[in-house]
Amino acid sequence: MEILIAFSIMALSLGILLRIFSGGVNTAMVAEDYNVAVQIAESMMAKIGEEVPLKSTESDGVAFDKYAWAVTVEPFEFNPDNADQSTLKAQLFKITVSVAWGEQAGKERSIELKTLKLGVKPL
Repeated sequence: MEILIAFSIMALSLGILLRIFSGGVNTAMVAEDYNVAVQIAESMMAKIGEEVPLKSTESDGVAFDKYAWAVTVEPFEFNPDNADQSTLKAQLFKITVSVAWGEQAGKERSIELKTLKLGVKPL
């Protein structure tokens, strides 16, 4: 009888330990996905103004067959009271990069990064 009780306690303990370890593995996988998504978003943001001209545009695509990204570049309205807009030769552009991923319906995750970059004002 004592052996049967010991096996029951051991089985319950192993079940709880397996659930804890599987939860840790799942959390690590989600963290890795967020890390990759942030790297994709930062690389897209770095290309704007360097490889891609800094002008109003929208583009999207898929990276690594899993991460859907979208980039939006639009003029940022900056209107200080004491600046003459006609004499300014530079313009701020608002850049928004969003990355979404998810393999299961209803479990889609996404991140969005925003920044401002200074560019030449179109003539």
